[in-house]
Amino acid sequence: MNGGNKDEQRRPDGAGPRGERADAPAQIPPRGWWQVLRRGVKAAQADNVPILAGGVAFFGFLALFPTIIAALTLYGLIADPAQVAQQTSQFASALPQSAQSLLTDQLAASASAGGAALTVGLAVSLLVALWSASGGVSNLMTAVNIAYDEEDERGFVKLRAIALALTLALIVVALVALALVAVFPPVIANLQLGVVGNVFAQVGRWVLLVGVFLVALAVIYRVAPDRSTPRWQWVSPGAVIATVLWIIVSVGFSFYVSNFGNYSATYGAIAGVVVLMLWLFLTSYLVLLGAEINAESERQTVRDTTTGRPQPRGERGAHSADTQAAEAREAAQAEGTGRERASHRR
Repeated sequence: MNGGNKDEQRRPDGAGPRGERADAPAQIPPRGWWQVLRRGVKAAQADNVPILAGGVAFFGFLALFPTIIAALTLYGLIADPAQVAQQTSQFASALPQSAQSLLTDQLAASASAGGAALTVGLAVSLLVALWSASGGVSNLMTAVNIAYDEEDERGFVKLRAIALALTLALIVVALVALALVAVFPPVIANLQLGVVGNVFAQVGRWVLLVGVFLVALAVIYRVAPDRSTPRWQWVSPGAVIATVLWIIVSVGFSFYVSNFGNYSATYGAIAGVVVLMLWLFLTSYLVLLGAEINAESERQTVRDTTTGRPQPRGERGAHSADTQAAEAREAAQAEGTGRERASHRR
């Protein structure tokens, strides 16, 4: 009896034993989150997320280099050629050797050109990047719609406009990432902050980089699906989980490739491209898994998870907000039955 009272005290008021009446993800207790995560993994299998991630990774690969070139060319407007050449090589060190050469040569040539040539190069690169990358983003939007169990009924013009807007946002994210990776270290070195100050600055740099990635994911989850807009707090769980898993998987994959993977023996000259494609696949899978987890967290509660005034279920304009998971519904019914029996005993 006392154990039950303690469990009730740990639970937010009115949220239910598994968060079936939660107004925010933070109100869902651990037992509820276990259900959400388990359903999210099952939903990823049912929606063929590995196949979707493969398609997103392919189109992302086609869009990656034009996007990076456009972002770095834009950065070249405010930096001298020597800085561009040096910092670009640092930024591109994780890419295959052939891609590094292509990227650094292109940026060095663009930065060394005159102002007019640089402006023309910037315009052409941005147009190519927007055209290529928006196609990749459009495919990502389709995959996120599937994860949220939504059918995209937006017209071509609206869909392309949203894809272009997201593409521009991702280019801004790339520029911020470039600044944190390539520009931030020499700036901190010149400030002479001392040992402790440098440690805090370096930690803060990576925290900001992770935060940028997290915010970018949250924006994708909120804008990409064709549904009533979810509140920010209901896209945060998937963004946080996907970000944490992405860091762990990226570090683990890099360690594996460096120490155990021998892709050169199998794929020869294109080994670097294959490794990059595999990393993009893992990244795409985790992004879509985050969308599945967001959808299942919304299904855990009967509360309206969309923006605006609360609407009854069936009128919220979002499948995950209009439906409740069977196990969460059964938990709510069981709790209601238990309360009814307790009232009868009294």
